[in-house]
Amino acid sequence: MNNNIITALVVSSMFAGNVSFAQAPAGNDQRSQRSFAIKQINAGVLNIGYAEEGPANGPVVILLHGWPYDIYSFIDVTPILIAKGYRVIVPYLRGYGSTRFLSNNTPRNGQPSALAADMIALMDALKIDKATVAGFDWGARTADIMAALWPERVKALVSVSGYLIGNQVAGKNPLPPSAELQWWYQFYFATERGKAGYTKYTHDFSKLIWQLASPKWKFDDAAFNRSAAALDNPDHVAIVIHNYRWRLGMEKGEAKYDVLEKNLATLPNISVPTITMEGDANGAPHPDPKNYASKFTSKYEHRLLTGGIGHNLPQEAPEAFAKAIIDVGAL
Repeated sequence: MNNNIITALVVSSMFAGNVSFAQAPAGNDQRSQRSFAIKQINAGVLNIGYAEEGPANGPVVILLHGWPYDIYSFIDVTPILIAKGYRVIVPYLRGYGSTRFLSNNTPRNGQPSALAADMIALMDALKIDKATVAGFDWGARTADIMAALWPERVKALVSVSGYLIGNQVAGKNPLPPSAELQWWYQFYFATERGKAGYTKYTHDFSKLIWQLASPKWKFDDAAFNRSAAALDNPDHVAIVIHNYRWRLGMEKGEAKYDVLEKNLATLPNISVPTITMEGDANGAPHPDPKNYASKFTSKYEHRLLTGGIGHNLPQEAPEAFAKAIIDVGAL
């Protein structure tokens, strides 16, 4: 492990297991010249592109990226896990990279339960019975839903920004003005102007999100461009726009996910061992850890990363993210 990771102290909090980790300030993202080799497999309604590294018989961990990022958020996490014997699976979510729909007639649906069902279908296709799942942003929400609805398939969970399960009813409730301001892009996407703008300026828009969400992360153009290529997926804009409009109740989901959504609307507890994480410089909307700690009913720990770590935590602090994955199996 990098010596920049120092377990500082267990701090007092409103819930057990809150640990602070001191980090070196986030620097230029020039750590790794590695690249992922991409495989493809039919799973559910998709042909999913994914990276797979590590021993075939090792414990499985599935790493899930967010928006507007991609699998390269985990490029420096992966070798750490491989060295510990893990089989690492890093899929492109629907609408990203080389993942494609098998049928032109399938709705380009971005509702969260659909993304989680995709990952269960991927596990089935790869004949993976159980895995540790870990992610941030859309990936953390997907991992949370997997753990809540399919706990028999999830060995353990690492979730940046904690419990991110929501529903359309809650999404219609107005927030305080300062919180609404943080969601400016969701309201922009609710308009046809926003859809046209994201279509025309996908890369520019995404780079702005990277800068706002991680204000102290000095990523370079090469790092951004490597990930931005995944946003050129022909379904990307449709998936993103539907996702954010669905949250506001402006778009319907698919009927086949209604049962899943009904269960998620109860805000179910998560009963698998979990470590939640947060960076001290996360510029994206995120809940206060004390507000979601009670949703995790098994062994649980929260880790705060200090030193300027933003929203793309796995890429900004790969050693700390990998350590959480390794540690959560021992909780």
